[in-house]
Amino acid sequence: MKADPAGVLTGAHYLDGDFACGEGAMAAGCRFVAGYPITPSTEVVERIARRFPLMGGTFIQMEDELASMAAVVGASWTGSKAMTVTSGPGFSLMMENIGLAAMMETPCVVVDVQRGGPSTGLPTMVGQGDVMQARWGSHGDYEVIALTPQSPQEAFDLTIDAFNLAERYRVPVMFLMDECVGHMTERVVIPEPGAIEVVPRALTAKPPAEFEPYRIDGGTIPEFARAGDGYRFHTTGLTHDERGYPVMSAGCQESCVRRLLDKIQGDADRIVRFEEEGTDDADVVVVAYGITARVARLAIEQARRQGVKVGFLRLIVLWPFPEKRIRELAGSVGAFVVPEINYGQIVLEVERCAGGRCDVVSVTHGGGAVHDPAKITGEILAAGAVAA
Repeated sequence: MKADPAGVLTGAHYLDGDFACGEGAMAAGCRFVAGYPITPSTEVVERIARRFPLMGGTFIQMEDELASMAAVVGASWTGSKAMTVTSGPGFSLMMENIGLAAMMETPCVVVDVQRGGPSTGLPTMVGQGDVMQARWGSHGDYEVIALTPQSPQEAFDLTIDAFNLAERYRVPVMFLMDECVGHMTERVVIPEPGAIEVVPRALTAKPPAEFEPYRIDGGTIPEFARAGDGYRFHTTGLTHDERGYPVMSAGCQESCVRRLLDKIQGDADRIVRFEEEGTDDADVVVVAYGITARVARLAIEQARRQGVKVGFLRLIVLWPFPEKRIRELAGSVGAFVVPEINYGQIVLEVERCAGGRCDVVSVTHGGGAVHDPAKITGEILAAGAVAA
């Protein structure tokens, strides 16, 4: 299925990342958005609110973020591609219903334009402190997918990918921009609708009498039926059987929740995405994501001019984490250097996967600005000296 051409703005534009994200959602076929204004994400829904009337979409400003996420879950079950948009404090409020979406296997996209925290923190300034919350913010065992763009162009492209992944895996997908990417303006090329791959909702072909909402006929992902199409079914946040009915037992918990994990973990090699260069003979590999990846490139260039063999691993999909590649590199490099705009989150995953086979250096920044590239360069040089 290709993009719905109605209203898609093709060609080259100068857009900030928030606007580009909104355009990406529309190109992906999103026609329902519920949200509550919060800096620095508001421009995403401002764009959508202006553009949706031109293409038959619905935007609702809800009373708060809890209601926004609940509305998205409900809309998705009618067959609509649905999204919400928020930042730090609002993201926290959405977590209960994100867990509901995971348990109900509801395809949807949650955009979090990260700012400095905790609490109200720095509403207008950059941070990357929500990356662990995106993975573990709701309670219990579940899996999500999370993407992180480094530019307005990727804010457009990866938003489409986020919707496609949500549809393929029936899972809430986190879209983790940061304030710098959300507010920077760059050239964004929007291709013709026929050139954009859009994954449609995979609706069941079974008649209502034969359909059970969580029956698996091979694979790990159940077929979908829209509410209102004559299918009688039950869906709930409780542990449930194939009919969707609650069953309070350890056995049902194992079969129900294990599949929520397996459908992502078992296909992680297809979902994981990163950009890699210069790692073949590197002594040091820098691991970065979002706006920090762009700053890290400057640091890497400076370190290379000083003779250090530095590779680069830019994370595009944060969750699931690229465990396999980190483990492979840990066996050949002397150190990983991990800059991020928090006090050490993704670095913990790098340490876990490295398993003590090489050094792991955290380059922290509390938020409010990006790193000084010279600080990252200094850590690369120090790690390179040890590795040599």
